[in-house]
Parts: sequence; C-alpha cells; structure tokens
Amino acid sequence: MKSASSIRPIQVRLFILLLRGFAAAVLLTLLFIFAAAAILLGVSSQEGMTERLPFVTRLETFYTVNRSWENVQVILPLLPKDDNEGLWNRSILLDEAGKILIFEGRTSGPMIGQPYTSQPNDTRIPILVEGREVGTFIVTGSLYPAIGAIVLGLLSPVFFVSIFLAALTIIIGLLLMRRFVTPLSEVIAAARTLAAGDLSTRIRVSGPDDLRVLSDTFNHMADALERSDTERRNMLADIAHELRTPLTVIRGRLEGIVDGVYPADEGHILPALEETYLLERLVDDLRLLTLAETRQLPFERREVDLNDLARRVIDLFQAEAEGKGIRISLEATTDFLSAQLDPQRTEQVVSNLVANALRYTPEGGDIWLTIETDSGGVGLSVLDNGPGVPEEDLPHLFDRFWRAEKSRSRASGGAGLGLAIARQLVEAQGGTIAARNREGGGLQVSIQFGKK
Repeated sequence: MKSASSIRPIQVRLFILLLRGFAAAVLLTLLFIFAAAAILLGVSSQEGMTERLPFVTRLETFYTVNRSWENVQVILPLLPKDDNEGLWNRSILLDEAGKILIFEGRTSGPMIGQPYTSQPNDTRIPILVEGREVGTFIVTGSLYPAIGAIVLGLLSPVFFVSIFLAALTIIIGLLLMRRFVTPLSEVIAAARTLAAGDLSTRIRVSGPDDLRVLSDTFNHMADALERSDTERRNMLADIAHELRTPLTVIRGRLEGIVDGVYPADEGHILPALEETYLLERLVDDLRLLTLAETRQLPFERREVDLNDLARRVIDLFQAEAEGKGIRISLEATTDFLSAQLDPQRTEQVVSNLVANALRYTPEGGDIWLTIETDSGGVGLSVLDNGPGVPEEDLPHLFDRFWRAEKSRSRASGGAGLGLAIARQLVEAQGGTIAARNREGGGLQVSIQFGKK
C-alpha cells in the first residue's frame, strides 16, 4: 500500500481537469447568452416594438373619433397601466404644435401645455391619422429594457445551475477518485517502486473489474520478476560453486608442480587436464542452455524416426549400463514412429534423460524407453526403477543446477544442467516434457511432440 503523497498528484490532476471542463461549459453558456441577447436587440427594430404598444393605437382611435385632443383625459382610464416595462410612467403626449398634453401618465401638472424639449435617449413615435401626423408619443429613455436587465434575467438561472453543477462536479470527482483514480494511482506508484528495484512491491486488488484485472496482473508480474531475480541469483551462486571445485584442483596441481612438490609427470598433470575437460563441458552446457532459453539456438527440422534415434542412444550408453549391471531396452508400439524434429538436438535430449537415469539407477536395475503415438502426437518416455524423486521436489527437477538432497545428491555426479537443457530443447521444438514417480518405484520422464 502506498502513501497518500504518491496518490495525490493524479487526484489533483483529475480535479483540475474536471474544473477546466466545468469552467469551459460555464464560459460557453455565458457567451451563448450574450450572443443571444445581442442578436435579439440588434434584430428587433423600434418600429417593430412600437407596433406592439397599445398606447399608440388607443390614442390614434381617440383622435379619429374626436378630431382633436380635447378632453384627452377621458382616455386615461382606458389605457393599460400595468405594463412590465413601466412605459406609461415614462410617456409624454404632444400635440401637433409640440406642446405637452400628457406628462408621465397625467393630464395635470406644471408641464401640461408647455413645449417639450427632446432628450437624446427619447423614443419618438408619431401618431398618424389618415396619413397626417396629429401628435407625438414620447417614451423617455430607451424603449427597450436595459441590456443589463436582459442579461441579468438570463444569468440568474445560469448562476443557480452553475452552483448545482459545481457541487455535482465535486461529488463526481470524489466518486471517480475512490473508484478509479485511487486504484490506478496505486498501480502507478507501485510500478515506479518496482522499477526502482523493490521487487517485493504488491498492490491491493480493488476497484471495478478492469482495474482489478490490472492490479492482479501487476502482482503476478511482480511475482514473476521476483522469482526470476531469485533464480538468477541462485544460478550465479551455483555457477560459482560448480567452477570452484575444478579450478581449485587445477590450481593445486599446477602450484604443486611449480613448487616442486609434484613431479611434472602424466600422473599429476592428467587430473588437472581432466578438470579442464569438466570446465569446458560445463561452459558448453551453460552456453547451450542460454541459447536455448533465448530461442537463439538454430534447429534443422526434418522427418526423424524416433525408434532409430532411441536405438542409437541405447547403443551409446550400452557399455556404461553393462558396467553397472543395468539393463537398458526399448519398447515401441510400431516399427516406424516419426516427427518433424531436429535429430541432433532431439538425440541430445534423449541422451540427457538416459544419462540421468543411469546416474541414479542402482546396480542391477532396469532402464527402458517407450515410444507411442496418440491423437495428440508422438511421445517418448525414459523410465527407471531407481529411488525416484520426492513429490515436493518434482516441480524443481528441470531447474538449473538442481539436485535432490537425498536420493539424487551431488555425490552422484553431474552439474545439474542436463534436464534443464532437455526441457529447453524440447520446448524450443514445440514439445512438452514432464516427470512423475512411477507407482512401482522409479522415475518416468516423458516428452511429447505434437503432430505437424
């Protein structure tokens, strides 16, 4: 589990991203409102607005009926006084001579009968009767509602909606952090720790299904890396151990000869030479294993008769088997069983299996090879009636430098690379290899190649 400080940056970035999106939405809304207000005020003309004023129509009707403005006060009760814009309280009626008849909705007062001086912001609406201008209706100030009032009226709901959206954004951000961001940030922080060399890093599996799969996959990857690092360290330690013994023997012999302790004859030089052969064989095995593991080893596939291949291997080990009193034989279901394989590499695999069986089969024991085919392909097994391998050690049988501590000890010989090489050579050719203890005692190692 990682600290909050390693999770906070991605949370901050999420909040900033959400706030930017929220601010962009609000800004676009405001721009739309201002644009709509500007278009509304720009497109609408004063003439269009005056056509909607009931005052003008009523006054024109009054003059048409009375043929003058005398007793104009009788029309006042008939004019609407509850207009939303308060136009009547800002209205002035002038006669043909430009004198005031009605001032701010009243027919009495000091301004009545006085000439009116127009103001820059007045809206003048001529009153026409039979095509003749008989008076003027004036609205002081702008006829339109102030643009600020329009915008304010439009912005009021936007303000409240914005508050609601801001709260909703915070809630969504918290939910996203809890469900998505926190698990994802833990994976990021753990990946950085793992890259820094802490292979013990693991993360808690949580969140939705996809993030749970990601967390679980990360933990499996960390397990594999830690296991690989442990195997690498163990391999280096095993290589150093395997090299130390022959080098010690060679050094001791040569120093003894140089110091005059041993004569420089064949009897004292030959053991050192044998150890150099052992070193050479160990280095060759390591090189072969490395090439096989990295899939850089070339293979020349062709039709191979496994019966003939098994017989050649038996002939190679027949003398050694007879020297130990071990019987070695072949059991095949048919005379001809073939597969597309590299004959040299496959023979090396079988030789390693037989050599391993010879090493651990007691004197007077039996080793036999079986070859059979089924719907899955062709298989070859090497069986012995030796002591077998403890069940808990079977999964490690094909590991580098591995030897069982009891029945298959270091004293029995071998560097522990034969079965590891066999596995790599088999898998490189698309096959499988497995080992199990026989019910009657002994070990069975089986390789299986699919049909081509």
